[in-house]
Amino acid sequence: MDQQLVIKFWRKSLTDEAFLGSLESELKQALGDSVELEGYDVSPKEINLFMNTADPRQSFRRAREVLERLGVTNGVSAAYRLIGGARFTSVWPLRAMRKFTLP
Repeated sequence: MDQQLVIKFWRKSLTDEAFLGSLESELKQALGDSVELEGYDVSPKEINLFMNTADPRQSFRRAREVLERLGVTNGVSAAYRLIGGARFTSVWPLRAMRKFTLP
């Protein structure tokens, strides 16, 4: 697992954050051993979920199914990078208008 997938939730777009309590367990169930969940980074504007994986695109496709089931796809973006790297490759939305960054 040499890639870090980051799923960003913009707090303005969330109706509430109750889904966070069950998100991690649902992702573990859906993704199994293909990812290693690293935890969250929470700021006033966004919540970032970090996970290590060998195949970030496939991992996001499977994670997106969980997000859709929980009803939290609005305001979500995702990108990956080499673990410890600085340059991100965006995977969602498909035609991202702005560069993916972390606070």
